[in-house]
Formats: sequence, C-alpha cells, structure tokens
Amino acid sequence: MNAYTTVLLYAGWVMILALIYVSPRVPQALLGQKRIDAWERGKESTDPMFLQRAKGAHLNCLENFPVFAGIVAMAGLMGEVEAINAVAAYVLYARIAQSVVHISGTSFIQVFLRASFFLAQLGLQLYMVYLLIC
Repeated sequence: MNAYTTVLLYAGWVMILALIYVSPRVPQALLGQKRIDAWERGKESTDPMFLQRAKGAHLNCLENFPVFAGIVAMAGLMGEVEAINAVAAYVLYARIAQSVVHISGTSFIQVFLRASFFLAQLGLQLYMVYLLIC
C-alpha cells in the first residue's frame, strides 16, 4: 500500500464513521420518531452513547486528517513519496484502531489505548516528516 492509497483509505474511514452516527437519524426523522432538527446543534445530545462516541471518533479523524494528508501531499510534490509509503500505512492502522477503541467505550483501558494510538500516529507522522527533510 502506498502513501496516496492510505490518504484515500483514511478519507473513506472518515466517511464510514460519519455514516455510523448519521444513518440512524434519517429513518427516525422520516418515521416521525424525532423532529428533523432534533439533533444537538447547541443542545444536549439525545443519541445513544455509542452514536455519540462514533461522532467523537469522526471529529477526531477530521482534526487529524489535514496534517496526514499534508505530509503525504508534500512528499508527492517533493518526489519522495516512496520514502514514507511503509510508514503511512501504520498511521492509517493506528487511526482505525483509535476510532474502534473510541467507539467501543470509555473505561480506563479504552481511554489509555485510544491515547496510545493517537500518540503513535503523531510519532509516525513526525517520523515521516523526518524522513522527508533528512
């Protein structure tokens, strides 16, 4: 898997997470179970915790995607994408693992694992930058 593919898969993962927490809303609105404007914009969420965590995982991905995509784009512009291909895949794996743990719950070990996967991503991305500038 090359770095460009990992960016595309990362973007796909972001969309899958969005679908996880948005999909139940459409039938609820269409069936009159919830008003179409019932979702939290400035209000307390009434979604089940699983959906709230899926939304949080989605937002985490959105926060970090520009940095990852920027590093890969710069590698491409520099003609050095080969230098980061292998590392980029591990960023994606750590991101997916972080999201899955985020959705699964909030116990101490889950939060610890989530933070560990996040730190792994940061370390891997810093390593990618190092590979590109050295």
